[in-house]
Order: sequence, then structure tokens, then C-alpha cells
Amino acid sequence: MPQLDSVISSQQFDKPMIDTVFQVAGEMELEAPPDLLIHKIMAALFYEPSTRTRLSFEIAMAKLGGDIVGTENAREFSSAAKGESLEDTIRTINQYGVDIIVLRYNKEGGAERAQRFSDAPVINAGDGPGQHPTQALLDLYTIQKRFGTVDGLNIALVGDLTNGRTVRSLSYFLAKHYKVGRVYLVSPSQTRMRQDIKDYFNRYDLPWEETDRLDDILPELDVLYQTRVQKERFADEPKVYEEVMTAGERLNITAETSAGMKKESIIMHPLPRVAEISYVVDKDPRAIYFEQAQNGLFIRMALLKLLLVS
Repeated sequence: MPQLDSVISSQQFDKPMIDTVFQVAGEMELEAPPDLLIHKIMAALFYEPSTRTRLSFEIAMAKLGGDIVGTENAREFSSAAKGESLEDTIRTINQYGVDIIVLRYNKEGGAERAQRFSDAPVINAGDGPGQHPTQALLDLYTIQKRFGTVDGLNIALVGDLTNGRTVRSLSYFLAKHYKVGRVYLVSPSQTRMRQDIKDYFNRYDLPWEETDRLDDILPELDVLYQTRVQKERFADEPKVYEEVMTAGERLNITAETSAGMKKESIIMHPLPRVAEISYVVDKDPRAIYFEQAQNGLFIRMALLKLLLVS
């Protein structure tokens, strides 16, 4: 079985490793070995808020028999509040003999910086507007479970595509490893996908289309992947945030929206949601965002095994 060293970016994965992660996740879904990681210690270091990612990693570690230390608000409740650098924090944590570090950082590139100074494997749990590779893996796992394949599907990425690290990470996987039908980039003009992802699509000949009109493409979609506007990325631009929220209202998912979709299509969201998916949509069997969140537990259990068990 192939061995991982760390999980930093989507681009580091080849297709055999993706398949291995999914195979192990399926095994974890059936039966998780309760003593697999006994005496192993995970440091969960979160510089930004998190519910699903932090708790699913901690529960994954606990279910496999490991121990967890860390903080859910490292910017306030660690020495970062005193001005300590990320590099020095990582060096210190390594001195305590932890076996793995799960890091969410508030700036792009944090996980890569941490990896350079860590003897223990590092898992990128989200780095600012950069990447979130474990979320992308669970997204792919969810799609594959529903359709049996990712190839040939028409996928819409909707919302704040400028700042959405989940859609960026998913885009890298889709372009490099799958032959999707078409990817639609659906957003207000203020939050379009950055050019580097479009260039990556072109590099791998992935068909893509940019639009601000969701209704026009609904009948074509197999996967509608909705995201929230990243309010925290507009802290210095409150007026722009309000403009984006107003412009994005026409992209919100309602019962009327889902009525225009295929019966076998699915609606996904990395969560948390704000107003971009109406609660009435939760009753639609095509709305699978909570199943998607559950799959994160299995994917993260699989990654912990692949990183910590020889």
C-alpha cells in the first residue's frame, strides 16, 4: 500500500493514491479498527474557526484509538497571540513528540511552511483562501459513491470562487485526474475563479465555462456544488461584501431551483451555509451535503491510517 508523507495540496496526489484513499475510507466506513492508532498523538492546531474539519479529525483519531491535543483558536489561545511565528510553533510541537499535526492556518501557504519545519507529518486542514485537500477528497468520494464515477459528469462550482479553497482544491483534482463533461464556474463578477485555476483547466484540456446565470445550466448539471460568500475574506471591504451578497442572491438554491435539475443530480455544499441554500431544500433527496460531511470522517480516518501506519 502506498505511503503518504504529508497532505499539503491536491496536486501532490496521483490517481493510484486517490483510489487507495477511497478504498481505505470504504473500509473505515464498514468497520474502524478501534486500536489502530493507540499511543499515537495528533496535534490539532487551528488558527481559524472550524466545526466539521476539526471535529471530524478529532473524532477520526479517537475512533482509531489515538489521542488528541491542540487548540481551536490558536491565534488567540496560543503563543501566536504573543507574536510567535508559525515556524517556531511547529518546531516546539515537534519537541513534544507528537505523531501528526493537523493545521488550519489563516494565510495561504501555511501548511507548506509548517511541513518544512516539522518531523511529523502535516495535514493541511485549510490555509486561508489557498487549499483544503482533505475536503476535496471527501467531495470526490461523495460524488463517486453516488454515481460510481466522476468521469463524464457536468459539475457547477457556484458562489465565492475567488476565496473558496474547497472549490480550488476540487478543481485541481478534476482537471488532473478525471474526464468530466464540463465544469461551470458560476459566480458574481466580483468573486470569479482566479486565473490560475482556469489555466490549470486549460493545461489538462478540461472543458469549462464561466457564467453568472445558474438557471440557464440547471438542466445540464449532474453536480451542483454551492459555496458561501467568504465573509472573513472581506474584513477590510465591508461594502464589497454587501455588493457580493446582493449579487449572489440570484444564485441561491431554492425549491424552484432544484425543480429545474435532473432527478438523479445532486446538490453539495462544504458547509457552513448562510443563506445560499434554503432550508426547504434539505428535504430534497438530491441534497446530500450532510452525507458529504459524514464522508469527511471516513476520508480523514483513511488519511490518518495511511500517514501513521507502515
